[in-house]
This record gives sequence, C-alpha cells and structure tokens, in this order.
Amino acid sequence: MAVQVVTAVTGAGWESALVGALDRADHGVTVVRRCVDVSELLAAAATGTAQAALLSADLRRLDGDAVARLSAAGVAVVGLVDPGDERAADRLRGLGVGRVLPADAQPEEIARALREAVAGGSAPGRDIADPRAALPAHGLPEPAPERPAGRGRVVAVWGPTGAPGRTTVAVGLADEAARLEVPTLLVDADVYGGVVAQVLGLLDESPGLAGAARQAAAGTLDEAALGRLAWAVRPRLGVLTGLARADRWPELRPRAVAAVLDEVRRSAELTVVDCAFSLEEDEELSFDTAAPRRNGVTLTVLEAADVVLCVSGADPVALQRSIRALGELRDVLPDVEPVVVVNQVRRGPVPGDPRREIGDALERFAGREVGFFLPADRRATDAALAEGRTLAEVAPSSPLREELRSVAAALTGVPVPTSGRGRPRLRRRAG
Repeated sequence: MAVQVVTAVTGAGWESALVGALDRADHGVTVVRRCVDVSELLAAAATGTAQAALLSADLRRLDGDAVARLSAAGVAVVGLVDPGDERAADRLRGLGVGRVLPADAQPEEIARALREAVAGGSAPGRDIADPRAALPAHGLPEPAPERPAGRGRVVAVWGPTGAPGRTTVAVGLADEAARLEVPTLLVDADVYGGVVAQVLGLLDESPGLAGAARQAAAGTLDEAALGRLAWAVRPRLGVLTGLARADRWPELRPRAVAAVLDEVRRSAELTVVDCAFSLEEDEELSFDTAAPRRNGVTLTVLEAADVVLCVSGADPVALQRSIRALGELRDVLPDVEPVVVVNQVRRGPVPGDPRREIGDALERFAGREVGFFLPADRRATDAALAEGRTLAEVAPSSPLREELRSVAAALTGVPVPTSGRGRPRLRRRAG
C-alpha cells in the first residue's frame, strides 16, 4: 500500500512540479494533502490520515515543538532544502528532522526517503496528547568522572513544595563552583515562580531562558547567542534568568528546554538548574488535547540532569513533603537517583540530634540516605536577600556558605582551597 504523505513546502518554486512527479509515477507514495502552514500541517497529522510529512526549511513557524508533535502523532518527517543550502539543512536536523534532501533530488529518491522514514520512524498510534511525548527521547545520562570535551555537567536542584530553599541552594552552589574556578551557568527553570533574578539583584525582564528556548526551537541557538542572553554576574558565573511572570509558562516547551541544555553543556563545565516542585503529568488533559504541559520542563530537566539534588526542609512538615515527593519522583522517573540535601538544619523542630533523627527518618520512610546537611543561618540569608548578593559576598564565614562550598567541591571534583579565604571585595552590579 502506498505511503500517505502530506506536504508543507509553501513558497518553493519546485513544489508543484515535485508533487506532480510523485503522483504521476508509481513511487509507492501518495500525496493526500498540500498544507500551507504549520497549523494546517499539525491539524492534518492529528487526523491520522498521513504517515509521512514532506516539509521545507523555510516553512514559517516551523520549530522543534512542531516536529516533536508530528513524531508524537506517528508521522515521519523528511525535509527538503534548496540545493547547496547547508545552513538550512543543519537547521532542520537541529529541529529533529533526521532525513534531509536537496530539492533537486530525483522523485524516486525522495519517495524512497519517505518510505524509509515511515519504516524506521515513530511507531504509529502514539498519542499526540501524551505528556511524556513532549519529553526528549534520550534517557538519563550516567554521571562520569571524565566527560568528552565540550560536554559539561548538569545539576538539577529540585524539591517538594513549601519553600525548602531550592533557590538558595542553587544560587549558592553555582556561585561557589565559579569561585572554585569552574565555568558555571545558573539557569532558572521554575515555571511556578522563579526568583533567581531577584535574589541576585538582576533585571527580571531580560529574556533569559525563555529567549534561549525560542532560539532553540527555531534552531538558531548557539554559544554566541547563549552568551548574549546570559548575565555575566561574576567571572566564570553566568545566569539565564527565568520567567518574569508565572503565567508565561507556555513559553517554555520541554523539547526547546532540552535543546537549551544540550547547548549549555557545550558552553559551561557546570550548569545548575533551579527547578519547580511539581511532577504532575496533567492526566485529566492528556486524553483529548495537545495543550502544552506546565510540568514538562521540570520532568525534562530531571531526566536530562547528571545529578539531581532533592532539597528538603528540616522540620516534620517539610520532611513529610520530601518523603512523598521522593516517592512521586520514583514513580514518574524511576531511573533518576536523587541526592538528598537537607536544608535549614537546626535544633528545635526535631527532638534530639537533628542530623541523626532526620537521616534515620528519610532512610526508613523514603529509602534514601542524606547526602548533605546544610545548617540554618537566617541572618546570612536575610543579608544576602536584602542586598541582592550571594552568601560569599555578604557573609563569607557563614556556616551555610561553608557547607555550600563543600557541596560544590564534591559536585565538581575541585578541592576547596585551604587558604586565601579572605573576605571578597564587594562590587556593585550595573542596573
């Protein structure tokens, strides 16, 4: 039976001739619809009438999310570019199009590529509304002490609801890693209320991660573009700020954020990502809609990260939330093995020795040992928030700051210097 094909190569001078050539001879393909834009192409794919799509690089509003939705609908994709236009070919491959041919290729060659794409492409019947379909195809990379050149490490800082201190930990780790001379990028990927920009006293209207995601979706994100979008907070520390308003979360699509992470691995030795708390998959919506998934970004980051830090508070309520969150993470992403970081440890909320009691409780009820304990130091954190600076700048001798530096050293493999920890000179940031 002939492969059912939809085309979307509007504006190309060779489109009519190609479609006619495919229809005139028996090439094993049949063009069932000619679409004028991405919206019509996706609508045609959602009907289930097409097995493959033939599209051009200059199709307006074509991005990685559209290619992912075609794949989720079981539609294989083949791209066509003007002869010799390697830049357009690279863009299509960057968007996830595996087979790209020049437009002057013979009809039988294009038809063969369409048949091969269908034979070896996405499995039919995959639900376009499945929230897991929005996640990147690759699995969780295993942490390794030695990584190929240009592949930095990604650390996701995640934790349950209730303000256990995710942002404090993420900012502190990124700052301390940079002070250990490790090129570091801090990314605010909290879709419910990222505040990294405010914590560091930065302009929160900068495009940041949303801008990087837009360029990644369009296939134009590279190291230079990433450098323009990231704030240079201090030597070896850059920041991709988050959403200025929580209601802008649809701007962060999971596939685009996955592409951003791939790029930042090439640009920074260490990337620290501040994540949102929720892992819900919006199953009520998943049966009959292709609406964006708010929590897809968090799932994408956690699955792609080399290390996941689960930040827990140190009081009974926070510990209960952490135990439940760890169970939910195990159900949703069973391959992820988080490192538990207990923050705000102090005497009072937990009787006896808080470290021993907390460690025993998490091991008993969550099956997790505590990787790091971070002491409570409200005076230091208040001072840092008031000035829009890091703990190392406002309270270099803070016990919390010292523990965060130890965690950063453990994650980067760089030993903490034994001398030269004098108080750094405070510098005012522009803006």
